[in-house]
Amino acid sequence: MELNRCCIHSITNKPWKLDEALDKYARAGIGGVSVWQSSLEGFGAKKAASLVKEAGLEVVSYVRGGFFAHPSGAERQKAVDTNKRQLEEAAELGAPLIVLVCGASPEQSLDASREQIRAGIEAILPEAESLNVRLAIEPLHPMYAADRSAINTLGQANDMAEKIQSDFVGVAVDVYHLWWDEHLKQEILRCGKNGNLLAYHVCDWKTQTADLLNDRGLMGEGCIDLKLIRSWVEEAGFQGFHEVEIFSNHYWQMDQDIYLEKITQAFLKSC
Repeated sequence: MELNRCCIHSITNKPWKLDEALDKYARAGIGGVSVWQSSLEGFGAKKAASLVKEAGLEVVSYVRGGFFAHPSGAERQKAVDTNKRQLEEAAELGAPLIVLVCGASPEQSLDASREQIRAGIEAILPEAESLNVRLAIEPLHPMYAADRSAINTLGQANDMAEKIQSDFVGVAVDVYHLWWDEHLKQEILRCGKNGNLLAYHVCDWKTQTADLLNDRGLMGEGCIDLKLIRSWVEEAGFQGFHEVEIFSNHYWQMDQDIYLEKITQAFLKSC
């Protein structure tokens, strides 16, 4: 896998401001960037789009929308309004898609949360279509089912995308959340068959993880068979960027230039 097929999420190098990260990525030969909302602070979407263009990178996605599930109707409407604004930011940034972390609430059943997620996506779909920004449903590991996402398997994400029946709704496959699923291959091929595979995120699962949110591993550092999953993604017809998305208190404390070199080496060796 060549570095021009590599995209890095700006949160991966959290200590860097966006302009510095873009310059470093371009110098390293990285092809794309997925921009997190926090990275727009001090720049705004329009300026960020200009910086990405000047660096010669491609905006792969805007991260993140979603969080539709809530027992309160007023809060659900607030989430819809927030997502519409985020879609406008994504369009201004030049991002072809926005990644959805769909949300959940421990105050209600998972079925209720899933129905609210579907309704929330359908509520913002006209805005997405008018702005030409696609919506990628990202299933999260079941450990997040209580309060972060009620969509926990790729099968559930595929079911929802297929029920909504829009070319603007698909799924994001993140190996950190899905590597354990015995049905992963068939579900990746399923979303490939339906044209629903919009994004592919890579990192690794450390067997001695210190923090389930902020201790992701570099590719090759853990137990995920990245090359096997890559073969399924390619069999499904996916030809997009392979996006490095790593939350890590350990790596955020490291010299980020050294860390970026580790990322590029790990990508070339293990992806």
